[in-house]
Amino acid sequence: MSSLETKPLSERFEHLLSVISGQKFLQNQGIGNEVPFFICSYEPKESIDMELIKKQLIKQLHQKGVHVLEINLYDLAIELLQERDIFQQILEIESSVSKEELKELLQNVLDSEEHLIPAISKKLQDSDFNILFLSGVGEVFPYIRSHNVINNLQSTAKDKPTAMFFTGEYTHSLESGASLDLFGLLQDDKYYRAFNIYEYKV
Repeated sequence: MSSLETKPLSERFEHLLSVISGQKFLQNQGIGNEVPFFICSYEPKESIDMELIKKQLIKQLHQKGVHVLEINLYDLAIELLQERDIFQQILEIESSVSKEELKELLQNVLDSEEHLIPAISKKLQDSDFNILFLSGVGEVFPYIRSHNVINNLQSTAKDKPTAMFFTGEYTHSLESGASLDLFGLLQDDKYYRAFNIYEYKV
């Protein structure tokens, strides 16, 4: 864990504002030929405060001429279900099916490759922005997994930086690569090529 991740939220806010408003970051410099994906992790107990910080960050970045496109995965999931006229149906059957059955149903109708990424791609194409903020990761677990989103986004969102606001820990080790641990508890052994935004040097 980066030492900055344990600092007060006000210090983290200043770091994020400084990094994201910098031309080096916006022009994808200093990361080699890697896809410009960054993880902004925080503890579950900080969720409400981080939401406020994110809104303030978007506002101050806009004042600096940096335009943020925010996509909340939970809101997008609801939008997709409503577009396909199955949202009401899912609400009606929720109490009569098992959690596993409901999870499988949602995983199918919100499949990252088939449905979620194309919807995100369309929003990217329709928007004028400098950086993408992805949020709502914890709210869509377990039917949408963050590593599936990141892996499938690599070919779509590679021209401009993406920051995923992640409720949990983003850890690195030489043995297992990197791991997104949702809520600091649910470890996933997938390999991620994202950068820890707190370790980015201005």
